[in-house]
Amino acid sequence: MNKGFNRSGTQRCKCKECGVSYTKEPKRKEYPEETKQLAMKIFYSGVSGRGVGKVLGMSKANVYNWIKKNGTKP
Repeated sequence: MNKGFNRSGTQRCKCKECGVSYTKEPKRKEYPEETKQLAMKIFYSGVSGRGVGKVLGMSKANVYNWIKKNGTKP
């Protein structure tokens, strides 16, 4: 049974038997390694995580998560 669309535009469905909602083919957005490196380079040059996010058009949480993953706290 169709249940509408999620924010990324993919179809949401609901199981008639158990009532669980799910996405048939979820979209995965992953940034290239070059973008990650550029974001961290900008961050370490003194720009805030929010500023990096605005410049590169991404969430500041992405920047902070990449820095945490590399073992350095923001």
